[in-house]
Amino acid sequence: MSELPSPPNKALPVMSRERALRVMEAALMTSAEPLALHELRKLFDTALTNRELEKLLESLGAEYAGRGVELTCVAGGWRFRARPEMQVYLDRLAPEKPPRYSRAVLETLSIIAYRQPVTRGDIEEIRGVAVSSQIIKTLESRGWIEVVGSREVPGRPSLYATTERFLADLNLCSLCELPPLQEVASLLDAGAQAEDDAR
Repeated sequence: MSELPSPPNKALPVMSRERALRVMEAALMTSAEPLALHELRKLFDTALTNRELEKLLESLGAEYAGRGVELTCVAGGWRFRARPEMQVYLDRLAPEKPPRYSRAVLETLSIIAYRQPVTRGDIEEIRGVAVSSQIIKTLESRGWIEVVGSREVPGRPSLYATTERFLADLNLCSLCELPPLQEVASLLDAGAQAEDDAR
């Protein structure tokens, strides 16, 4: 078993690769948020490069191949999550339904995600209707959007953009991984139809 390099002139014990994997596994399993490489580096007394950390992560991910959980990279870093096919079983433990968002909330979020940064006026122009403060508050309280500045026009309206939390909740590393806008429109239409049918 190979050992991780130790920094020069330090009398620290060298950690085995296996031990490093277990330390990293424990940190990732117990963290409520994804851990970035710079945070994972703090786990070790030795100075590890990004490549060395990535190799450890690859090995740890390989250990979980075929299991009910997987190691995944999202915008905020690395985390363990249940494999999607396990969700139907996990829902039995927490039968409460996830929050349902109105079409207006989802449309607003989609506009922000695909056109960011945008002002409230931009959103209203695209949607063709006024955007209530409650919609913006809902998305901000969920941690999916934030104010990233203001537009240099009279009134200096706030500019909104999505957050790392938004990407992490969707298990995405970047906005480039969002589905094509046409697919999102189809999903919104299907959701609206399902709501109409339920009434």
